[in-house]
Amino acid sequence: MQRGELRAWARAPRPVRSEPPAGADGGCAAGCPEALVPHLPGVVVERRVEWPDTDAAGHYHHSTVVRWVEAAEAVLLRRLGLAHLFGSTPRVHFEADYRARLWFGEAVRIELNVAKVGASSLHYVFTVLGEEGVEAASGRMVIAHSASRATGTTPWPADVREVLTRSGPQAPELLTRDIENC
Repeated sequence: MQRGELRAWARAPRPVRSEPPAGADGGCAAGCPEALVPHLPGVVVERRVEWPDTDAAGHYHHSTVVRWVEAAEAVLLRRLGLAHLFGSTPRVHFEADYRARLWFGEAVRIELNVAKVGASSLHYVFTVLGEEGVEAASGRMVIAHSASRATGTTPWPADVREVLTRSGPQAPELLTRDIENC
């Protein structure tokens, strides 16, 4: 398995379609990777690099990337009407590759996309872009659905699964540019 090729595949531009592919059943048409289906949800969120996020050399912390990705997840779930899932679904996997430095005050763009909706899991892929679109980090996160009194994972309820598989890209949450132009 060559992980570099998998990461490149996950970052590849997605084809834009107005409708799901013929024969789509909430997942993907036969032979089509689910991450390329435009009806899976995603969101873009912008944030600023704050003092506690980096050291003097521009190295940012793992906890910063986790916080940015979780903030994007909160925005996505809120936009989907599933805010109740945020914080109640445990993260069972988080990985990130760090590629470029980030500096205090720099705007970062977090692109979070649902790559796969499992029976009781949700697989995200994310990219953190620095100024001028430089890829600073990329990775993936997996959460698992578990009912409040369950001893393990539980399948997604039908209504939640419908939203997770058919909502498509959500409106971005961007920083205001007016402050910079003053």
